[in-house]
Amino acid sequence: MTPAETSTTKPASKGLHIGLWVAQGLLAFAFLGAGLTKLTMPVEKLAAQMPWVGGALGPWVRFIAAADVAGAIGLVLPAATRIKPRLTALAALGLVAIMVLASITHAMYGEWDKIAVTTLLGALAAFVAWGRSTKAPIAPR
Repeated sequence: MTPAETSTTKPASKGLHIGLWVAQGLLAFAFLGAGLTKLTMPVEKLAAQMPWVGGALGPWVRFIAAADVAGAIGLVLPAATRIKPRLTALAALGLVAIMVLASITHAMYGEWDKIAVTTLLGALAAFVAWGRSTKAPIAPR
C-alpha cells in the first residue's frame, strides 16, 4: 500500500480537480497559440513583433515553438486519456522552466510589461505541476 492509499490520506476535493483542469486548459490554449504562431509565421514577421527573435535566440525560435506546442499537448492529453498521466506534471514543470527563461529574456530586452504575463503563466504551470504530482494526481488506466 502506498502512502497515497492509506486510510488517513484525505482525497483531493472536486474543486481542486476542477481548478487544475481549468488551469490546464488555459495554459494549453495559451501555449498552443503561442507555439503555433512561432512555428507558422515567417521569422521576419516574428522579429518585428518579438525583438528577441532578431537577436541571439533567433535561431532557436522554432525549437521554442515546438516546446510550447509539446507542453500544451502534455498538459492535457496524458491526463485526459489517463495514459501515463504523470507526464502532465512533467509537462507543467517544463513550461515553468520555459517561463523562467522567457522572463530572463524579456528582462534582458527591457520588456518589463511582458514579465507579468510570463510570471502568471509560470505560476499557473507550477500550480498544475504541484497539483497533478502530489495533491490531485490522476490515476492511470
